[in-house]
Amino acid sequence: MNLLNEIADKYPRAISMAAGRPYEEFFDVKLIHEYLDAFCDHLRRDRGMDEAGVTRTLFQYGTTKGVIGELVARHLAEDEDIHIDPASVVVTVGFQEGIFLVLRALRASDRDVLLASAPTYVGLMGAALLTEMPVWPVRSTEHGIDTGHLLEQVKVARERGLRVRGCYLTPNFANPTGVSLDLATRHRLLEIAEATGLLLLEDNAYGLFGEERLPALKALDQTKCVVYLGSFAKSGMPGARVGYVVADQPLTPSSPGGDDPGGFADELSKLKGMLTVNTSPIAQAVIGGKLLMHDNSLARANAREAAVYRRNLGHTLDALTRRLGACPGVTWNSPTGGFFITVTVPFAVDDALLEHAARDFGVLFTPMHHFYGGFDSGACGINQLRLSISLLTPELIEEGVSRLAALISSRPADPR
Repeated sequence: MNLLNEIADKYPRAISMAAGRPYEEFFDVKLIHEYLDAFCDHLRRDRGMDEAGVTRTLFQYGTTKGVIGELVARHLAEDEDIHIDPASVVVTVGFQEGIFLVLRALRASDRDVLLASAPTYVGLMGAALLTEMPVWPVRSTEHGIDTGHLLEQVKVARERGLRVRGCYLTPNFANPTGVSLDLATRHRLLEIAEATGLLLLEDNAYGLFGEERLPALKALDQTKCVVYLGSFAKSGMPGARVGYVVADQPLTPSSPGGDDPGGFADELSKLKGMLTVNTSPIAQAVIGGKLLMHDNSLARANAREAAVYRRNLGHTLDALTRRLGACPGVTWNSPTGGFFITVTVPFAVDDALLEHAARDFGVLFTPMHHFYGGFDSGACGINQLRLSISLLTPELIEEGVSRLAALISSRPADPR
């Protein structure tokens, strides 16, 4: 992200098809006040608070697990058919704190490793680095994680005396690939998790933004083998920095903190108390108010944005076909939702090419090799780039793809 920001600042006229940020046209400062008012009314009406209690809820630290856990649980029931006890929700400072807490709680010794579908979200690799959790890659296909290779990696790790603590994946419109898992693969993953004792770490940041909405792994989870990581960055407000973890797993005597009668959520809460103390109650109130104003449904709250993303995705795929459909060695996938498209080209896509593209062609993208950065993966992704469609208008998409096509046409194919 720092690299992209530096190049964008250096070449401000370049069209950025790199940033995975939500659409900005519907941002309105007045909404923040409306959300706060709605949440304060909720505290008075539904929780029976007097004015002193309302004021204290917003101004004081608040509980470590958060002040909107019940609203998060209602949202998950409404939008995802996930039914959980609000006590299993830990509200976090964005997704990033959530994944850090989960990995920190799971990492007990040097024997512990995490699996992740490759390529993977760079934030996962950052959290793994900070928690000293080694990450082993699991191959991905055009349909998502390779379940056969997942089983192989579990077997190899255990033969080496290692403990596989979990597997991180994004079933819906993954960052960076845009790929989603089909229903059969979701059921197969849960079968593998139950048979092997594997914990699945499900990241569902983009699930609301697709033509077809398949059930989340957590909605299908009957044995509490899924830890669900949610974020309101794309569906609520990125500036609020509010995410959450649903961790309804009971602790066992062999688990970290296993002598505690509480569940995994309580263990995460203890760690959070030592890290950030709590998530800003004011930020939570803004998100809680948005939920309340839309009857706990972010699907309804984001109807306009979802329509924009579908429009932009279709427009980008159409522009790629028109501009690059006849270009030898150039291909791309066709996601049915989310923010991202993966483009494959017949030459290396490195950071030097990115700067060349910004300077001489006026277009930005994300080199895919960054999403393999924590893996010992050789040249994986070196001839791929990620396009993001979320922030742009159709006019900017058309011009951005035109500039990208000019760049690609100017490059000789690498015989390697």
